[in-house]
Amino acid sequence: MPLAPLPGQTSGFCGAKTLKVTVAIPTYNRADFLRQTLAGIVAQEFSRDHFEVLVIDNNSRDHTCAVVAAFASAHPAPRYVPEPQQGLDYARNRAIAEARGEILLFADDDILVQPDWIAQMAVPLLADPARRIGAVGGEVIPVFPDGLPEWVREWHAPLGFRADTGPLEPRHSPMGANLAFPKWVFGQLGAFHTGLDRAAGNYFSGGDSDMIRRVRAAGLEVWFAPAAAVQHQLPASRTTFRYAARHAFDSARSRVIDRAGQPDATGYLAGRLVANALKAPGFALLSLLNALVLRPGAAKKGLVRAWRSCGYLYQIPRSFFGRM
Repeated sequence: MPLAPLPGQTSGFCGAKTLKVTVAIPTYNRADFLRQTLAGIVAQEFSRDHFEVLVIDNNSRDHTCAVVAAFASAHPAPRYVPEPQQGLDYARNRAIAEARGEILLFADDDILVQPDWIAQMAVPLLADPARRIGAVGGEVIPVFPDGLPEWVREWHAPLGFRADTGPLEPRHSPMGANLAFPKWVFGQLGAFHTGLDRAAGNYFSGGDSDMIRRVRAAGLEVWFAPAAAVQHQLPASRTTFRYAARHAFDSARSRVIDRAGQPDATGYLAGRLVANALKAPGFALLSLLNALVLRPGAAKKGLVRAWRSCGYLYQIPRSFFGRM
């Protein structure tokens, strides 16, 4: 649905000539998904002279560079930027340094977008001259091109925070797959925490939620734009027991690392240590019982939860002694 011009605009959306959006896509070995993402972005219904596209290649070994080159005739053509320091947040921080736009719109390299995606994500920030909004998150809808096993279904659902565009409650945090910031936020709050998100060999997460927490701590609002929905593609490799267990373990570790740097962390982590010392064997026993009665899906879910508890048990003592 077309958006009405903002106050002070005279020639359609994005008439404010000093404003520009940078779409930043960190990527690592997902060339074929990236091709689909770029195809949707170059077809955006947004003024061509008011946005740019950065592809931050974080040491991909596939044909990522060739995929970006295939869009050289697009307007705007994606700009290929290598980032040799491995890690999602190193790639995000490189995008901040390279961005020419006043709004940074971060996107995963495996999303499918609607033609008005950039407009829907940018309009709250473009209409905020008072600088009250520090971040805007869009809806993320998981899709499964190879099918979805029933036992992992409960862990994959749209965010569904609110039905209209507006501020989020403090308990809700948008996802990094579809997340926009005004660039001045990074000048005020600093860059992404490079120890919290994934790199080759791990499934850490938390750089985006850490940044959202810093935005809120600065007294800024975090908004949600449900109409800026993207489809997040999850292939068969992301629905296996091996992936789910490793993701659970590393997600728990990254939560501990994140919390360890906050005030009053000692009491919280001590409580988590005790609770997960009880949960780990409990979930493992539950898994065994489900396996004995031939409920393999429930058995897998129990083991994944046990493995998440093991992530806490592994990381909390290390964080107490200042080790990663």
